Amino acid sequence: MTATALTTPPAPRGERFPVTRAALRQLALQRRVWVGGGILLVILLLAVFAPWVAPHDPLEQDLLHMLTPPMWAAGGSGEFPLGTDGLGRCVLSRAIYGARVALTVAIEAALGSMLLGSTLALLGGYFGGLVDRAISYLVDLWMSFPPVVLSLILLVGLGTGVDKVILAVVLVDWTRFCRVIRADVLVIRRRDYVLAARLIGFTHLRIMLREVLPAVVPLMITLFSIEMGVAIIVEATLSFIGLSVPPEITIWGQMLADARNDMQSAAWVMLTPKFNRAMDTIAGAPRGSSRRGSPCASGV
Repeated sequence: MTATALTTPPAPRGERFPVTRAALRQLALQRRVWVGGGILLVILLLAVFAPWVAPHDPLEQDLLHMLTPPMWAAGGSGEFPLGTDGLGRCVLSRAIYGARVALTVAIEAALGSMLLGSTLALLGGYFGGLVDRAISYLVDLWMSFPPVVLSLILLVGLGTGVDKVILAVVLVDWTRFCRVIRADVLVIRRRDYVLAARLIGFTHLRIMLREVLPAVVPLMITLFSIEMGVAIIVEATLSFIGLSVPPEITIWGQMLADARNDMQSAAWVMLTPKFNRAMDTIAGAPRGSSRRGSPCASGV
């Protein structure tokens, strides 16, 4: 090989990552992505402005209006648009305040899982050999535990609290990012522009951050959006059995647990948090499904 070939710089970034750019453009043009993003934005705005949007304090009890039906039903009141629960608490206010915890857990847990899993995936996929085998063995060992059981064990040891729930979700779900992204990195590290960067003498860190990482960004976005929905479901499950946050914090899982005794006579008390959880999960689904139909997903 000539000296000229050894010193020729890699192609410009726009030419090196045409598939990445095409996938992101296609993602932005999907109508379902905009619909999901719009739903998520509405929930986010309601959570941020909850003190001004919610008609009542979520913990305020009105024993004279217990199990009041929604305002459009017979016996309903405009004071409680979605009715009240068994303790006279406004269901709409509790649903709005519950979105705060749900989004906090969803975003922070998904971000933490992405950072931990993607970092290990880059290291294992890029270096291969002993590093890759060690990380793969760790992933296989970690995934041998049932996720829900592992979450329960972690929370029993860590205690209750939003931060403990986030940490438990991160420690359980980082393997999803690691396994999927590692598979892409194993392919990308053999591409010409990565080999050219090695020949020029770029450091391993620079190659991973500037040559390999941008190529897996669309996949990371997909997994991040899916993980947000998973984190919401896990948080609701843990709060339903009383292992999530203290009772004075309003969360959707606790609303479901409180509604069990009244679900036959006051279905709205249980349907509201279930609807909220479903909408939050659906908001992340379009971005994940759009990525699977993108050029990156098929390796085109």
